[in-house]
Amino acid sequence: MSAEIPASREVPVKENRFKVWRQTRPFWAGLFTMLGGVPIAYLPYGDLRLGNITLALATTAGAGALIIGVLLITLGLTMWFQPVVRVFAGVAAIVLALVSIPVSNFGGLVVGFLFSLIGGAMSASWAPAPPVEETEESGDAAEHDGRPEASDEAGAEPGTEVVPAAVFPEQREAEHQATETTIDANGGRNSAG
Repeated sequence: MSAEIPASREVPVKENRFKVWRQTRPFWAGLFTMLGGVPIAYLPYGDLRLGNITLALATTAGAGALIIGVLLITLGLTMWFQPVVRVFAGVAAIVLALVSIPVSNFGGLVVGFLFSLIGGAMSASWAPAPPVEETEESGDAAEHDGRPEASDEAGAEPGTEVVPAAVFPEQREAEHQATETTIDANGGRNSAG
């Protein structure tokens, strides 16, 4: 981008705003981590009723399961709104997912454990995309097929392909010959090049 072309200050259209926001952070990692925290926090306190049968998964470590679940949900939100700390949040989510196995009913009946583990791994491995540079000739780039074209200045006929010659870097001449006294001449420093 040059100094003559000002940067675009317009806000993207409504359909694209969420897409741009989602692509600039580990969105799916945060979603998986939050989805993993819900069953880990809920199952020790919830009851499942099947007709006249009540299934309760209450444990003595219910408070620990609640803390782990809330921390996983918080880490998922951190991945969304503070993508700079994505590696820390990912590693912390993996550790909490592993701790939830003995504390919270096998990690929320393994579902919460797997979601949190996958979300943490995705967050730790996510990297932002390189910035896209705007080009003036965006229309010409779409029509170009990638092959070199013949130029009229080189004397080539139109429609023929120019094959570039192999280019080798030029060898530089040694400025001085390396001798035993070179080390002493350079003030005791040895130069490699």
